[in-house]
This record gives sequence, structure tokens and C-alpha cells, in this order.
Amino acid sequence: MTQPAAVVGETAPVIRRLSSDLVNRIAAGEVIERPAAVVKELVENAIDAGAGRIAVGLDGGGIARISVTDDGCGMAPDQLALAVERHCTSKLSDDTLVRIATLGFRGEALPSIGAAARLCVASRPRAAAEAWQIRVDGGAVSGPRPCAGPPGTRVLVEELFFATPARRKFLKTPRIEAGHAETVVRRLALAAPRVAFSLEIDGRMVLELPAQDRLARVCALLAEAGGSAAALGLLSVAGERDGIVLSGHACGPALHRATAAGQYLVVNGRPVADPVLRTAVRVAYRHVITHGRHPVVALFLDIAPERIDVNVHPAKTELRFADAETVRALVIGSLGRALSGGAGSGGAGSGMQALQSRPRGPGMIWAPPERRTGPGFAEATLAFGAAPRARVLEAPATPDGTAMPPTDHPLGAAVAQVLDTYVIAVASDGGLVLVDQHAAHERLTQEALQAQVLGGAVAAQRLLLPEVVDLPRGAAAALLEQAARLAALGIEIEAFGGASVLVRTLPALLGSPDPAALLRDLADELAEPDGIAEAGESATLGRRTLGVIARMACHGSIRAGRRLSRDEMDALLRRMETTPHADTCSHGRPTWLKLSRNEIERLFGRA
Repeated sequence: MTQPAAVVGETAPVIRRLSSDLVNRIAAGEVIERPAAVVKELVENAIDAGAGRIAVGLDGGGIARISVTDDGCGMAPDQLALAVERHCTSKLSDDTLVRIATLGFRGEALPSIGAAARLCVASRPRAAAEAWQIRVDGGAVSGPRPCAGPPGTRVLVEELFFATPARRKFLKTPRIEAGHAETVVRRLALAAPRVAFSLEIDGRMVLELPAQDRLARVCALLAEAGGSAAALGLLSVAGERDGIVLSGHACGPALHRATAAGQYLVVNGRPVADPVLRTAVRVAYRHVITHGRHPVVALFLDIAPERIDVNVHPAKTELRFADAETVRALVIGSLGRALSGGAGSGGAGSGMQALQSRPRGPGMIWAPPERRTGPGFAEATLAFGAAPRARVLEAPATPDGTAMPPTDHPLGAAVAQVLDTYVIAVASDGGLVLVDQHAAHERLTQEALQAQVLGGAVAAQRLLLPEVVDLPRGAAAALLEQAARLAALGIEIEAFGGASVLVRTLPALLGSPDPAALLRDLADELAEPDGIAEAGESATLGRRTLGVIARMACHGSIRAGRRLSRDEMDALLRRMETTPHADTCSHGRPTWLKLSRNEIERLFGRA
């Protein structure tokens, strides 16, 4: 291809070969953009070296000092000299870049760090009599020379970016940088549970994990301060498709976060932030979690190395899948099966954790009945001094005359109804179960409707007198345009002149809803963009159909404020236990919470 000529009167630019020091400083900008990236590269090297224990220390957010010490295989002095040269690595057995089985492989980390900071690497093979160390200060190499040290490797990085001040001025505060580094250590610790980890920041130990099995490591990292699978409400996730295996654990929809920081995704032992996997997680939880919130999961994908490309970015946190659609469908399907259990089968989480995971709002305080006027209390306010609006039910007696909830029902036995809206039950372990009767019945109705739709026949009941509903012209047009779809859902409508619609049938499951209110809500739902169905979603029920069914279920459910008998309450609990996705309502809000004895005692300062 012809090169453009230089402008007349100007000297043509001359191509020159850059020095190795300058090349290293330029490359360092991609490989180590902040202290957390240095920590990631060094900890990955320690894991690849077969370490059983890794200790990380940070001062000044990692800008002043980073140390990573491991008890891995160590390096001989001739290997140390190669380790700080660009594109020297022990982790590639051939030149194909196809079967990469280690976390690192590019041979860029140590020379990039040494080009931008003061680097000291001390290492001793397990069978060696002494350790050796090598130093790199802003690209200048000295050593290796003998030193004292135990078997393994210790890497010390000081004055990060002193040689590239332009990068240093873009760093955040030490506290923020330390937070990013802690996140990196936590994700690597989850991916390598066989390795013991410790993290010390400015002299304070913030993380200390023994070598443990995967479930124990997941519990330790997902909980704020330890915890068990039962306390977290963890669900087991397992699936296999076309030779790709997915395993791990997921929290139920009642436990969620404001960001995706609680999503740990590991592919072949490598923590990743992959858009294919994150999209699949979001789709799997879409209909059981509040919009704008993010589920908490720890998922491990095992796939043949030749079916992924990890050489996408120097940070190695992004992948390319040879068959992304298969991976996405596997994740969505496996999570869907894990979430399909009835209420109480696992995954609802404790009452305190569910409350803490909600969006921030006013604190929980006790108030006299007349002050309970905020949203969520469907009952009219009570006058001061009025009797409590709660009904305590006499528990069925056992043969010895004592009252005991059934032991084979996770949601226990109903003992009271509060505000004619919330059912209180006692589980066999003594835990207190609180159920929102409207939210729970809404989910039961939705699942029953979906089952009828999938079965090809929705039971409809013909109105004795067809009802005329007046709507805005646009709403009437939207409904009539979808008349065939609505008929398949048990709603038969026809035009009745102007902006009026005649309703002839409604689904029998809805009981006797207000046709006008139902049609207005359905018109709003149909006005929403249908969107593009994402891979892995049900091909049988489209997104819009699911939205319509959810709206219908809301209108056909037990309302807040309706008084229930004991039999009705217990029947509601039993149906919740056998209905898929019954831990949340159609809008993603929890249908029930459980307070264990320990949580109740903490609320009263006894624990």
C-alpha cells in the first residue's frame, strides 16, 4: 500500500525502535493499571506455583507497598533472571495458545511491574539450601544474589508508578485502591479453596481463610462474617450440557445486592467478569427478583480449554466462548432448576439477611398502631389504645396435650394473622415465619396460570352479564390488537364502539376480579416494548406473555385485609411449599421471612 507523502518543506518522520525500558513502561499501562492489578498478577503466580498458603500485605492502598508471600515451588537463580524479562514464562508447553491450564501465561507481569515500580523478588526452591533475590528499579535489573529466606517466593513492590508519574496521578485514594485489591483477593480465594489466604491492610488483618472445601469457602466469602449454607439460604447449582459442566451455589431471590459485586464467576479456576455469564445470571433471576437488584451467586464452569479463548485482554478477566449460546443456556437452565423449589426448600435466606439486603429506607422502629401509616400497611390506622388487630389461633394439640407445629413442613403451622395481611407461623425448629398472604397467593396464582398456558388450555369462566369497560383510546386499541393472545389466556374481549371493550370471559383461577382494573393493567403491560428474547429464555412463554400473566395473577390473589381461617392459612403454607419460585412474588418481593431463635435474641440484645 502506498504511504502518504510528507508535506513539502517538512522532514519526513523517521521510524525508530523503542528501547526495552520504554516498551516495558508502555506495556505496564495495560497490565498494571492500579495496585489491585499488581496483586492479581502476583497472587495468580503464587497459585500457579502450587502454593498452599498465600499472604498478601498492603500499605497506602498498595501504592506505597505490596507484598505477596507463598510457599510454592520457588525459583532457582537462573529462573529468577528470566522471570523479570518480558515474554518469559514457564506456563506454556507449546506455541499454540490452545490448551492454557494456568492463570498466567503471557510473561508480562513481573517486567511490567519492575518497569513502573521498585520490585524485589526473593525465592527458594524447596530442595535448595539458600534463597536468591533479584531487584528491578524502574526497569534497571540488579542481581540475582544470595539472601536468607524460607522455601517459596516473596515479592515486594514499593513506590508503585514512581517511574510513570502520569499513571500515578489517576489513582484513587488509598482506601479505595485497597478496597479494589481486597475484592481481587476474595475472588481468587474463592477460585482456589485449597489454598489458605491472608490479607493485611495497613497492619490490620482483614481476611484470614484456612484451606477448606469449596462450600466452606463460599460460605465464608458470601457471608459478611462467616456463616453456614443454611443461614445464607444457599441453593446447590449443577448442570451439564455438551461436555460443559456447571456447579456451585446461589442465594435465593430474597437475598440480593445493589450491585453485581456478590456474583463470583469462575471458569476453569479463573475468576472472570464475563458478560455472557452475567447476562445469563440476570435472565435466570429476572422473574423472581426485584428490578434493579442483583442476585448473589458463586458459579464454577468447567470447559475444555480449547473451547475458550483467554488471550483476549492482558488482564485475563474476559473470555471468548466457542459456543456462547450453549454456555448461556446451561447457566440459565441450571439456575432455573435451583430456583424452582417451593417456599422453604432453601434459598429464602434468614429474615434478618432478607431485611438487610433490601434497598435502604427508614429504620425498623416500633410505633403505636396509629402511626403505622406508611406504604405496605393495607389496613386502616387504629385509634390509640384500640385492641391489637391480630388473631391468635388455638394450635392443634398432640396426643399428650401439647401444641407442636408439624415437623415435615418447612413453613410450619399458622398460629396468628396480623393486620389481616400477614400470617405468622412457627416452624418445627422454633423459628418464626412471617408470610405476606397477598404476595404469596399472587405467586401461586401466576404459577398455576403458567402451567395452564403451557398445557394448552386455560380454564375460563363466562360472565353472566358481559361487562363493558371504557378505556383510553390507545389502551383499547392495544388490547384489541392482542385479542387472540388474550383469548389464549382465558380473556375474551371484543370492540364495543369508540374506546369501549366488551369482556365476555375471564380465567377461572382469578375468581371474580374487577374487569375494568384488570384490563387497564393489561393495557399498560402490552404498551411496554416486547424486547428481544434473550438466549436461554423459555421459547414457549415469551417475555410479554409472562408479564401479562403476572398482572393477571395480581388481580386474582387474596387481597391484603382479608381475614383467613386456620385451614386457609395452613393450605396457603402447604401450597407455597410445593409451588416453584414461591419464595418471591411476581414483582420479585419476598413472600415470606424467617427469624431464627438467634436472630430474635439478637434483636432484643440477648445474643
